[in-house]
Amino acid sequence: MAHSPIQHYLQALHARLGHLNAGEVADYIPELKQANPDWFGICIATQDGYVYEVGDCNQPFTIQSVSKPLTYGLALEQHGEAAVLKKIGVEPSGDAFNAISLHPQSGTPLNPLINAGAIAACSLVAGDSMEDKTAAILESFSRYAGRPLEIDHKVYQSESETGHRNRAIGWMLRNFSVIENDPTASLEAYFQQCSIRITCRDLAIMGATLANGGVNPITGQRALAEKYVANVLSVMATCGMYDASGDWLYRTGLPAKSGVGGGIMAVQPGRLGIAVFSPRLDAQGNSVRGLAVCQALTADLDLHMFDASQRAIPAIRRATTRRSVKSNQRRTQAANDYLLSVGKKLRLLQLHGALTFASIEPVIRTLTQDSENADFFIVNLKLVQGIDRTAADFLAGIRTELSELGKILLFTEAGACWQHLIDAGVAREAFFADDDFALEYGENQILGAGFSSPAKSSHTPLAECDLFLGLSTQELAWVDQHLVVRSFTKGQTIISAGQASNELFVLTQGAAMVSISTQDGMARLDAFSSGASFGEVAFLDRSPRSANVTALSPVVCRVLTREAFDQLDTQAPAIKIRLLGNLAARLTTILRQTSRELASLK
Repeated sequence: MAHSPIQHYLQALHARLGHLNAGEVADYIPELKQANPDWFGICIATQDGYVYEVGDCNQPFTIQSVSKPLTYGLALEQHGEAAVLKKIGVEPSGDAFNAISLHPQSGTPLNPLINAGAIAACSLVAGDSMEDKTAAILESFSRYAGRPLEIDHKVYQSESETGHRNRAIGWMLRNFSVIENDPTASLEAYFQQCSIRITCRDLAIMGATLANGGVNPITGQRALAEKYVANVLSVMATCGMYDASGDWLYRTGLPAKSGVGGGIMAVQPGRLGIAVFSPRLDAQGNSVRGLAVCQALTADLDLHMFDASQRAIPAIRRATTRRSVKSNQRRTQAANDYLLSVGKKLRLLQLHGALTFASIEPVIRTLTQDSENADFFIVNLKLVQGIDRTAADFLAGIRTELSELGKILLFTEAGACWQHLIDAGVAREAFFADDDFALEYGENQILGAGFSSPAKSSHTPLAECDLFLGLSTQELAWVDQHLVVRSFTKGQTIISAGQASNELFVLTQGAAMVSISTQDGMARLDAFSSGASFGEVAFLDRSPRSANVTALSPVVCRVLTREAFDQLDTQAPAIKIRLLGNLAARLTTILRQTSRELASLK
């Protein structure tokens, strides 16, 4: 299977930013000092549950303040927006995380992501005891992560033993009746909430759950009611990085929350959850490497929420295999049977919409995963409205990955995307005018004959030609005597539209193409390789020729004239019955293939 260029990008980013050694591990909670300052993980979880990870993504650490928006969401679910707003505001404080930021008149915390607001949110979680509140919080957080989470009791003890400032905040909230009873249970539940043990991977999935409207994209379990997801993301956007929140939102455009354990969780709504873990913190208590990673991701992958170029994510409009679609190249029955038997080796994808990182990621993932069984890929770009630098780079990257595995990726109807892909390093020979030519090339590759196979000079015996299948040696000899031999040079017209249809052609050497004239020039309708017949429909119903047939290489045809065909009625009726049967079988095959292609469009 091919390696994803997205994974390569994250590995390169991890290596580049792993040398940042600024900042210090948090030490005001003694147990946090035990963290290795060199731990470093980056993880991205998509809205449909696919995870990219590099570095220390399975290293446990405590969630700390990243817990705050999740508990706020739980309080909203249990009490409703109006009741929670009476207790906790939503205004950015501009202060440090442990500042005593209360509204001067009401005494309510300015927002739920400073300690005062988080303690107030914890007091709103249902339960009279610390144990009841903690159980409810653990159950909620576990739904976000998609697995059972636990408390790190050593960190909890350290938090509780040094949490004097937070206790002062708790009693101040009690003084203003924000907390309506003894705050001890709420404070201890808050300490335990911050001591929940997670990994960078857990944090990315939590972010993806918020990006997915509150539903865990891996388990399918709802973690937060959809109506409150916007509330949680809004306070993360404006307050999630404490007194650095304004600069963060300006530079990344992503709702996020940091914690002094070294974690940062960021969300691109409707698209991605991003997590970074690195214990070295700056003066505001944010991970130094985490900030750098998120800013790099935003810049490199165009993730900024307020970027005017952001549009709705396009899906893969159509994904199918050679069993559902085929080129117009008319081949022998044996070749068609073989291509049908290995049809999954050739894949066709049709894309639409604007291609950005979020929209191209599922495409890259599909190509990466399908490379285990398929050898040839065609990506149609006709309905793509635009492509940014990131999407072009990743498409070029996956083409290189596939090429190294001996597999081929082509682009058709690239339009305005063509120059962007060329600039990204895609070779010009990777582009085809339409799916038909690319499918033909792919079929030839699968057959092992190369693109030039239709033009090879080998001669097909009459017994192997579709029209004459099933005839005896004696019958073939009779037919051979009554067929006219005609030769054509490459590019010469064999049949012209509007001509009388008094001849049926059997191609015994070379290749030919059927086309019609259009306002834009010429459109190819069909193609024949040696062994195929053509012109049969007009020949049977005596209508004028409806299209042109042109030699794609030096061509030799055996021609059955109407006069010879009519002679079969009296001289060899069994041959005529066989020929009509073969023609009917051929036309039926074409009709069924057309029906499959139409069905695949639904």
